[in-house]
Amino acid sequence: MKVFIIGTGLIGGSFALDIQENYTEAKIFGVDKNPTHIKEAIAYGVIHEEATLEDLSKADIVFVTIPVDTTLGLLSNILDKVNDNTLVIDAGSTKQDICNSVKDHPKRRNFLASHPIAGTEFSGPTAAIKGLYKQKTNIICEVEKTAFKLQEKALEIFSKIGMRIRYMDPVSHDKHIAYVSHLSHISSFMLGKTVIEKEKNERDIFDMAGSGFESTVRLAKSSPAMWTPIFEQNKTNVIETLEEYIGNLQKFKTLMQQENFEAIYEEMENTNHIKNILNGIK
Repeated sequence: MKVFIIGTGLIGGSFALDIQENYTEAKIFGVDKNPTHIKEAIAYGVIHEEATLEDLSKADIVFVTIPVDTTLGLLSNILDKVNDNTLVIDAGSTKQDICNSVKDHPKRRNFLASHPIAGTEFSGPTAAIKGLYKQKTNIICEVEKTAFKLQEKALEIFSKIGMRIRYMDPVSHDKHIAYVSHLSHISSFMLGKTVIEKEKNERDIFDMAGSGFESTVRLAKSSPAMWTPIFEQNKTNVIETLEEYIGNLQKFKTLMQQENFEAIYEEMENTNHIKNILNGIK
């Protein structure tokens, strides 16, 4: 089985490691515009060999794990180059624009639109983790547009690496993911920005930062090259979530100004219900 990983960073590299673990006969090829990433991916055993887009006709499976704006511009070209039996899977955090970009492509049946809800704040081949996807949710969109045999091939791979599958239309996916993922990253970036700006005047502030601060700003270490295109493609939904979030922050501020700490307690107590929701998901 010849597997091509386009984008040899955390997401693609972790897929490569898990496939090697479960398919010992698989040969992993890496395609990446960054030559350093290719060298690191080979050195760390993430891929076996470098390849180019011109080699895609030899591929059995192609994972497209690059920023969503690059995927948008490249996906049609990838489908042009693969053979009729090749499965092409993307892993982008937005789905509507990507699905629309190939809706009329002659090889649309070869493409499976997916979004694995997994990752860390780190990037590059050295960030790849074996077992990253175990017990993680993978959202698949427009599955009915993918050839049935290729669906089966994809589901077998996802099952072997331990993923849970959810099916969703691209519009719903982008709306929901704006709340549970995209807003979280914006909040983390802006909290980090606020503290960094304050730190200019108070040099000891980071000495006082505890685990709560560290966990809250963890996502601020994520790659801007990956997240800026995500915010751009999902702009309408992200703005909607920001308006609601800012409204809640403003309400909290007003309660503070009014010294209405009973209402603040109630707000936090009601929000504590999220523990039950998250425990039910695990």
